[in-house]
Amino acid sequence: MKRKTFAAVTSQQVAQLAGVSQSAVSRTFTPGASISPATREKVLKAARELGYRPNAIARSLNTARSRIIGVVISYFDNQFYPQVLEALAQKLDTLNYHLLLFVGDRDGNVDRIFDQIMQYRVDGIVLASVTLSLDLSQECLAAGIPVVLFNRSEESGMASSVNSNNEAAARQIAEFLLAGEHKRFAYVGGVADSSVNIARQRGYLDTLAEHGVTDVEVVNGNYDAQQTTRAAYSLFTKTPAPDAIFVANDHMAVMVMDVARYEFGLRVPEDLSIIGYDDIGPSGWPSYALTSASQPVEAMVTATVELLMKQIDSGNIEPEQITLPGMLVVRHSARRPRTGVIEKDGLSLFQPQEVK
Repeated sequence: MKRKTFAAVTSQQVAQLAGVSQSAVSRTFTPGASISPATREKVLKAARELGYRPNAIARSLNTARSRIIGVVISYFDNQFYPQVLEALAQKLDTLNYHLLLFVGDRDGNVDRIFDQIMQYRVDGIVLASVTLSLDLSQECLAAGIPVVLFNRSEESGMASSVNSNNEAAARQIAEFLLAGEHKRFAYVGGVADSSVNIARQRGYLDTLAEHGVTDVEVVNGNYDAQQTTRAAYSLFTKTPAPDAIFVANDHMAVMVMDVARYEFGLRVPEDLSIIGYDDIGPSGWPSYALTSASQPVEAMVTATVELLMKQIDSGNIEPEQITLPGMLVVRHSARRPRTGVIEKDGLSLFQPQEVK
């Protein structure tokens, strides 16, 4: 059976039915455009009767704005990023912008799909869990397209970035474990050369070293299930095994915990304390009750969108680096220190007293 085709209703037809000019129809469907309520209602009524929908692509050619923000994420195993994606989509929608998702390589390099992104004439780019080479940073700058790295940073400073304070949070985790009187420390990292992993590892190891702890076992799970499992096995087959582990994100932390409990018979937190980073959904499940550095997702998303809008509206791309504080949410996966844990807004938080 042959499929029926229907001619698209035009803005000119809407204008004729509403008894207004074609420019009035255009202003009705342009966010922020000046038009009287009475005229707007006439246009909307005519549009409903005719089944008219404005052509977003055609409108972008006239306004030089696509109202599309390209978002690149390299993997979805970690539930932190679906949470970020949802918050970004909702925030952009309130501003009549739309999110176009691209999935990058698992190695975090976005160069391969850069040409695809640019073909969509995006107004801005958010890179989450991936980074941009110096050459492409310069190309975006020259093209007037703002780029914000989310939960990432790059050394050149040519792109804006929004992060939680990874190093400060890792320092706090080390302080928490030290206060819990642990003796044997380990770190399970993500991708070794990523900016986030470097900051978390540095903050953790430096703080332990300041307290005389320099023998720390460091392995990498590379945010991958099999590699994280192997890393956990390598830690627990040592004699003696660590009794305190900071894992670079919650996704890997729950894997490490499962290996500890079900493969080696270790009790958490009696035999082993495990702390993660991100504070994703499973962290709060009773089966894990994971102590975790909580990233302020809503505040980070708001800062990201505000940065993009400011640079899009002004046409001035002046890179900014924004770092937001998080908090260490204390649950039951790690031994609690005698002091420093406070109750606030229904959560247990670690807030050590400052040494005077």
